[in-house]
Parts: sequence; structure tokens; C-alpha cells
Amino acid sequence: MNKRDKIIYWVSTLWLSLGMASTGIVQIIGPDDQVQKMKALGFQPFFMTIIGIWKLLGVVAILIPKNPLLKEWAYAGFFFVMSGAVFTHLAAGDGAVEFFGPVLLLVLIIVSWYFRPVSRKLSRKGN
Repeated sequence: MNKRDKIIYWVSTLWLSLGMASTGIVQIIGPDDQVQKMKALGFQPFFMTIIGIWKLLGVVAILIPKNPLLKEWAYAGFFFVMSGAVFTHLAAGDGAVEFFGPVLLLVLIIVSWYFRPVSRKLSRKGN
């Protein structure tokens, strides 16, 4: 892996981790404004806690060394949650401000996943 790819990987991964950890913590804390937003989107407030906990666990999985299968699952989970957030906001008729964050996180997920080092990828045994 060349130096440019390493820099792209670590910058995108650290921003992704920061975004997921910070939003996960907010979702676990569950401030009233966030609870009201979730209700307006048609979700029960307990759903925030579940998503928040999974986001924090996903950040740990992405950052720890080894365990490439766990990393794949974390990236997939992040992708499903953020793409679901984008489509939920679109279906609710929210403006671009509401789905800018999830779109940005989707881009970071894809960039981090694409540029991850070989040691963080699943091996292709038997091919």
C-alpha cells in the first residue's frame, strides 16, 4: 500500500469513526430534540439506543487490528444504517440539511472501505 492510499484510508477512517462515535453517543443519551426527530420519522425512541450502541461497537471493530470479517460486518452495518437514514429523510420530505450528514458518512464509509490495507481485508483463500 502506497503512502497516498494510507493517508486517504486513515483520514477517512478517523473522520468516519468520529462521526459514528459522536452520533452514537448522542443517540444513546437521547436528548429530547433527537427523540422528537425520531418520532417524526416514525421510529420509536428505543431504536436510537440500539443504533447508538451498534455504532460505537462498529467504531471499535473498524479501528482494532485484525478481525477482517468483523470489519466487513461493521462497514456493511454502517452502510445500511446511513443509507437507511438518507432514504428515511427523503421519504419524510426533509430538506438537504437533514440528510447531508448521512450522505457524508456514506462517502466516508465507501472511501475507508475501498482504501483499507490488505491486513484489514478478507483473504481470498481457495481462489
